[in-house]
Amino acid sequence: MNNEFINISAYKFVDLDHLSARKDELLPLCKSLKLKGTILLSLEGINLFVAGDRKAIDKFVSFLEQKPEYLGLPIKESVSDHQPFSRMLVRLKKEIISMGIDQIRPAAKTSPKLPAQTLKTWLDEGKDVTLLDVRNDYEIEVGTFSNAIPIGIDNFRNFPDASKRLPSDLKNKPLVMFCTGGIRCEKAGPLMEEEGFSEIYQLDGGILRYFEDCGGEHYDGDCFVFDKRVAVDSSLKESGFEQCYACQAVLTLEDQKSEFYQPPHACPSCYRTEDQRFAEMLEERNNLIALKTTPLPGSLAYDNIRPMNVPLRFDHFKTIDFLTGMHANLKREYWLAECEQNRITYKQNEISAETTVRSGWRIEHHLPQTTEPAVNNQIKLLYEDDVIIAVDKPAPLPMHPCGRFNRNTLDYIMNLVYADEQIRILHRLDANTTGVVVMAKKKSAAQFIHPQFVNHQVAKTYLARVKGHPKEDRFNCIAAISSAASVVGSRQVDNTGRDAETKFKVIQRFEDQTSLIECVPMTGRTNQIRVHLSHLGFPIIGDPTYNSNGQLSQSLDINAPPMCLHAYRVEFTHPITKEQLTIQAGSPVWTRA
Repeated sequence: MNNEFINISAYKFVDLDHLSARKDELLPLCKSLKLKGTILLSLEGINLFVAGDRKAIDKFVSFLEQKPEYLGLPIKESVSDHQPFSRMLVRLKKEIISMGIDQIRPAAKTSPKLPAQTLKTWLDEGKDVTLLDVRNDYEIEVGTFSNAIPIGIDNFRNFPDASKRLPSDLKNKPLVMFCTGGIRCEKAGPLMEEEGFSEIYQLDGGILRYFEDCGGEHYDGDCFVFDKRVAVDSSLKESGFEQCYACQAVLTLEDQKSEFYQPPHACPSCYRTEDQRFAEMLEERNNLIALKTTPLPGSLAYDNIRPMNVPLRFDHFKTIDFLTGMHANLKREYWLAECEQNRITYKQNEISAETTVRSGWRIEHHLPQTTEPAVNNQIKLLYEDDVIIAVDKPAPLPMHPCGRFNRNTLDYIMNLVYADEQIRILHRLDANTTGVVVMAKKKSAAQFIHPQFVNHQVAKTYLARVKGHPKEDRFNCIAAISSAASVVGSRQVDNTGRDAETKFKVIQRFEDQTSLIECVPMTGRTNQIRVHLSHLGFPIIGDPTYNSNGQLSQSLDINAPPMCLHAYRVEFTHPITKEQLTIQAGSPVWTRA
């Protein structure tokens, strides 16, 4: 048979030295014989899986038998009509079968080996013996001995923990463990003896030797093998199984007929619809957000440097006058103290309160061992594609560095999560406002979407809970809003201000004399919805700045009641598809009675 390949597998626990020299000897030999497969070498022994034509295999085995350390290798053979391996590898490993427990040394001590024929006799006679399958779960799915107990692992390194979960009443009964070729049992047996199992046997040569000597009696199914054949039947012939390249699941003939079998990308075990893949991606990303914000990045003390650019209107001002002019909320005495402590610099040089500054200078304010107030870290990713991200922003959470906040901001956090990309926030929400925020992963996407926000081409819908019951179900507010804040952070209706229009619709009037209102801003003025509702006599519940009486002081307290304003939905033109994309957040608790 011209296309017949001989597959051999063997292992031996024996003390080996000069591993690199052994590799340099074996690899050229195998390549010269046109063999393919894998040979593992370690200080504890050798483990090999090799295939080639009969003449080449015989020469290779003859070479091994001339070496005293390899003498007596228990070689198991099978035949295939194709080469089951892609290349020839010789690898140096810490262990030829990894379990991670150094004190287990099969070359010095291992459990008694039970010949395959003896096991068959025991099973024929109905002997009271427990069969323990120490292989991985996906191997066991292909086939195992009748009534065998699966150890329940997906990697042999997990065997030590799994063995501790076995019922204690097995410790005083005969127990025969088995695997594919026997090598895993060489380590599993001594470990279980240390744990108190009194009568442990290992199936000599594993399932493959049992097939060779006894056929398939008392065995259900086929045996998984770690090569292109995937599995062999009890006659050691290749069976019809395949293995999924994507998830490594073993696939039956029926699985291979499934519409979800799409090699090499998916199989019935790992196939996901677009919606399922999207949901899984969102879950992974939201888990990463939680990881990056626990603890909050600004809660750990760090040396903060806050840049301040000098505008033209402060050209030739003294440093102290520039600082107090730029930050009217901080007293002159504060800035004098900061200058005296050499915390104000220009080009890394300290400048005094009396230094004359020039327009265009970038002055830095150094704040050593800064910690920031707590914010709400419950950011939820709503949408992501190659160019766009959208999140449901919680509150309180500032969008950008400002005031006391630098790292505890949405901008900083999202750039932590997307460390390999530059995330650009495309519009703004107040720190106390929740809801949809759209961001771009690409500069080109930002350049396409941002003008839509600027030119009021984005359809935005907010939800607000307000004090009072409006008389009409639908009403508008057309009232100009001051372009500058009358007090820090607040604006007001002002006929000399910028035109502003908001449309309102009452969704529900509650018994507590509050109402749930849908708000659609037709323009984009700062605090527009808050100012308009306050002006109409229906201030937003929890608004720390605006109510029907005018302005209040700003607040950003994580323990304060929520401000009941939520950016519920946005709709804009996608930069790639050029189709309308609608992104919607869930409704907050306060929208319900």
